[in-house]
Amino acid sequence: MENKKIIAVVGATGAQGGGLVRAILNDPEGGFKVRAITRNASSDKAKELKNLGAEIVEANLDDKKSIIKAFEGVYGAYCMTNFWEHFSPEKEMQQAKNMAEAGKAAGLKHVIWSTLEDTRKWIPLDDDRMPTLMEKYKVPHFDAKGEADQYFSDSGVPYTLLFTSFYWDNFINFGMAPQKGEDGELAITFPMDNKQLPGIAAEDIGKCAYRIFKAGDTYKNKIVAIAGEHLTGKEMAEIFSEVYGKKIKYNAVDPEVYRNFDFPGADDLGNMFQFKAEQEEYFCTMRDVNTTRKLNPELLNFKDWLQQNKEKMEI
Repeated sequence: MENKKIIAVVGATGAQGGGLVRAILNDPEGGFKVRAITRNASSDKAKELKNLGAEIVEANLDDKKSIIKAFEGVYGAYCMTNFWEHFSPEKEMQQAKNMAEAGKAAGLKHVIWSTLEDTRKWIPLDDDRMPTLMEKYKVPHFDAKGEADQYFSDSGVPYTLLFTSFYWDNFINFGMAPQKGEDGELAITFPMDNKQLPGIAAEDIGKCAYRIFKAGDTYKNKIVAIAGEHLTGKEMAEIFSEVYGKKIKYNAVDPEVYRNFDFPGADDLGNMFQFKAEQEEYFCTMRDVNTTRKLNPELLNFKDWLQQNKEKMEI
């Protein structure tokens, strides 16, 4: 038991991190044990992970010293940030920098950074196809992570840049579930036209990350991009209809309409969906489902995920 390598998991009580914690704990012969990093060790979710067998350590991503301490004696770390907690790209980049530097200071052998594209490489700030947000970004929650990749590649610590996809869990947690429109009909709404959206179960992100750690040197200093399935809005609506046994349609709105919806971050998400639609070929080719399945043979498709989570949405 004592010669097991420790994986420190940032965001352990969240969707991605929790998936990785469970993947490690569900594989007792895998050669790894888990250190769950959280700001609050006494939270219900942290206690739940402790009961499952995780070591719980408190750290704050805004405090580099606390991260170094949390990374001591660790083989590898899963690093991620949560833009939606504070809506600050600058804070996100500083937290990423803190983690990259802490990984170096603690002598880690492998860091996985959960990241996304810097969309400004495709759509410069002076391109008026979509509005510039916060003066410096097109899709703030993408761009900050993409810009922060450099911190990890410059750190000297072997790293994997893990490009994730749209979480299907957003239907449950982010208010994206089918809703009744003014016409009384149930619909899901995206500004994706007829383009495919790569998606994945958050739990599968954690499983993929675990396989990357288990693969030793295979994915070090490399990019890995993952998805469970590529589906158009219409195809997702058809699967919703099939699973719930009621008619659910796809409402393809214009990105400008979506940007003006009344919820925090609607402008960011409107730009994000527009980017994914305009760059469909790149975005889907990058996130190859067959490659993801080789990494994680338990990979769920959308229908399987929806059937497993059906009771979590009242439709």
